[in-house]
Amino acid sequence: MKNKEIVFFRALFIVSALWNFLGAIFGYFNTAYTFQSFFNRELTDPLYYAIYQGAWGTTLVYFIGYSIVAYNPLKHTGIVIVGGIGKIGFAISLLKFYLSGIAGPIVFVVIIGDFIFALLFLYYFFRLFKTKESIL
Repeated sequence: MKNKEIVFFRALFIVSALWNFLGAIFGYFNTAYTFQSFFNRELTDPLYYAIYQGAWGTTLVYFIGYSIVAYNPLKHTGIVIVGGIGKIGFAISLLKFYLSGIAGPIVFVVIIGDFIFALLFLYYFFRLFKTKESIL
């Protein structure tokens, strides 16, 4: 892979890390507000609060993971595989919540963002494959 591409992928994973960090700041550290924004209802049940906050805690972990990938995009492909699956799964779940009337339109910020990152991650793997770099 050319140095220019490595620089592009480093930038991609820095932006991915920041995207997840921003989500985690809102979701983990301001859990009730984020829930209210997404689902137009108050988060009062302590069990649901803990589960929802924990889901955003996973987002915080992905901030760390994408930061590691940004350091060496040719080495940490496993993080990208797991992160890409997570992005697609989360986006699909939010879309299902929206289509069933549970979530408000603000979730499209996350849905569109995560799908864009998932597509860019696919491109990353395509370039690794085309340049005969190790994927695992």
